Amino acid sequence: MDADGNGTDPDDSEARAHSALDDPRGTREEIMQATYRALCDHGYADLTIQRIGDRFAKSKSLLYHHYDGKDELLLDFLSFMLEEFERTIDADPGDDPAAHFESMLDHVLAPDLPDDRREFGAAMVELRAQAAHDARYRAEFTRHDRFFRDRIARAVRAGVERGAFRSVDPDRVAAFVFTVIGGVRTHRPTSDIDDVAVVRAELGRYLDAVLSPDGGGISP
Repeated sequence: MDADGNGTDPDDSEARAHSALDDPRGTREEIMQATYRALCDHGYADLTIQRIGDRFAKSKSLLYHHYDGKDELLLDFLSFMLEEFERTIDADPGDDPAAHFESMLDHVLAPDLPDDRREFGAAMVELRAQAAHDARYRAEFTRHDRFFRDRIARAVRAGVERGAFRSVDPDRVAAFVFTVIGGVRTHRPTSDIDDVAVVRAELGRYLDAVLSPDGGGISP
């Protein structure tokens, strides 16, 4: 069974969304913080309940009270972390859907990340690797991927409806953009080659050609 605890406001900014890891409220968030720190320090392969407990301010017995073992805890942690990321993606395009879309891309493809976001990304790569052979992890990431693709498609659709973008298939554009972003999110924590700024610039050139009403006519 899951631990009890208070969640964060789903309409908050990224800084607030990550506050559950920095300033947890309630037992569940404290367990999530301890799990996050242990995972960042030891990686998935060497992570144990004992090492999570070493970073948990309360009694280790609470971990076993709320979770049957490491796998159940990590699956709850994965769900928690994905929800934290999803809270940073604003669904409202506002009065300027083109600027909203650019802001979304700049957020996820920022060339320079603070340490907390780098650690967050590394933790996600560690957990995503488990989806290759564990259907439970695959189900969580599939749900998240659909959510993220839908957010991209919504942003494109809003731009089309308001005349900011050419008439395109939002789902096709979202599939391409999502795949590029996914590559960066996996590449960045696992390689010393830093070409995020180049990828962001080239993606911008592609989108300008595809979406701009005066674009070069690339068929999406």
